Formats: sequence, C-alpha cells, structure tokens
Amino acid sequence: MRRLKSRRAAPRERRPTPVWARIVRRCLPMAIPILAAALLHDSFVKHAADAGLSVQGVLVAGRERTDRQTLIDALAIEIGDPMLTLDLAIARERVAALPWIRDVAIRRDLPGTVIVTLIERSPLALWQNEGAVSVIDAEGGVIDGARPAGFADLPLVVGPDAPGHAAELLAVMSRVPELRERVAAAIRVGGRRWNLRLDDGIDIQLPEGGLERAWLALADMDRTERLLARDIQAIDLRLPDRLVVRLTPDARSRMVHDDSEGEDT
Repeated sequence: MRRLKSRRAAPRERRPTPVWARIVRRCLPMAIPILAAALLHDSFVKHAADAGLSVQGVLVAGRERTDRQTLIDALAIEIGDPMLTLDLAIARERVAALPWIRDVAIRRDLPGTVIVTLIERSPLALWQNEGAVSVIDAEGGVIDGARPAGFADLPLVVGPDAPGHAAELLAVMSRVPELRERVAAAIRVGGRRWNLRLDDGIDIQLPEGGLERAWLALADMDRTERLLARDIQAIDLRLPDRLVVRLTPDARSRMVHDDSEGEDT
C-alpha cells in the first residue's frame, strides 16, 4: 500500500500591524498605572469629602477696603468643595489682582476651613496730574477704583513724577505735624525739588538737597518769630545760608507809604 504524503499548508502571509495597535500595545503598560492612580485619587477625594474634608467656612483677616462680594468672586471657593482639590495658587493670583490688595496668603486649616490673610494698600496722598486726580499708595502706585472724593483729607501732590517722591516728602513733613497740616498742596518742580502751597496761600520754595534741614528751619522760625503769621507771599529756602521773603502787595504798599511819610519835605 502506498503511503500518501501529507501536504503542509502553505504559510499564511503576515499582515503588518496597524500603527494604532502598536501605539496601544506600547502605551498600555504605562496607562494602566496612571488610570489606576486617577481612580484611586478620585476615590480618595470622595472618601475624604465624605469624612468631612470639605470646605465648611472661609475666614478672612485684614479686609478693610476690599469689597466683600468682590473678594468672594475672586476666591471662587464654595462651601462643600473638597478641601484637598482646592487650587490655592490660582485663588491667590485672582485675589492679588484686586485693586486694594498688596499681598495675600491663603491656606487650608483642616478639616474644613480656608484662611485668607490680606495685606491691603495704604492710601498716602492724592495725586494731580494733567487735571486728573488719583489716590496713590506709599510706593507711588495708583490705587485703581479708589475714589478721590472719599480721601479729601489726604495731602495733595502735583506733577508727573510726584508719586515716586511723595513718601519721602511726607515723611519729612511729619516731623512737624502742626506745620504739615497747613500744607494744601506740594508741587514737584522740574523733577528735582518741591514747592509747597500753604492753606493761606503762602508759597514755600524748598531746596533740591537738604530737604529736612530746610523744613525744620522753617518750623523753628515760625515758632520763634511767627514768620508765617506775617504778610508774606512767598518764602525761598533754596539757599542754605539765607532765607528770602517776598511780601504781599499790600505789605509792600504799606512799606512804601511809611517810607514816604518819614521823608523830610
């Protein structure tokens, strides 16, 4: 009997693996741990919230001028939000951008309190420039949204570069508070020095250097000789070794009249 030889089946032709399948095969080992971590994270956050780690209150310290609702909107933190997923960095950026805020710190106080500590800007003076009046702080920055009408008791500084030098001037003037209260406006001259206008119209020309010396000398002469109570239109303190006084027109007229009456005829 003849044996029949079995024929081997012809090998099948391999088809190329699709690109998407190779990508899936390569990324799947990495994707599984990431997916598992995400599921665990979501589960952990849910259980943490169920256990009481959710926002129950927001405590704010340091708020005096910042509007309450404006602050709430900037924080964007709701009662019941999971404490562990709050993005405090983003919340801080939004609050720090508010007009009155100089600095802010936000932190979690577990289990359910968010604590917000504000440092607000301090209004220093009113700044007049090209007819417009703004409120400025100690760093010379304009406080947007601050209405000048609400700060009429602040000193007035005038001139384009006045804000950057106002803090130094006002600190010197504070050495003699009773004299500072008489200053109605401080005008920056030539980006170098100040002229002061007193409440009775007397102009004080301060020097470019030796500001404190000149201010204290003026206060001393007013205290000992009642200088500012006289009929004076202007006082020039720009020279370190002398003081120049300009009388009012009425005072000059009286002087001329008195001199003429004293002449021999």
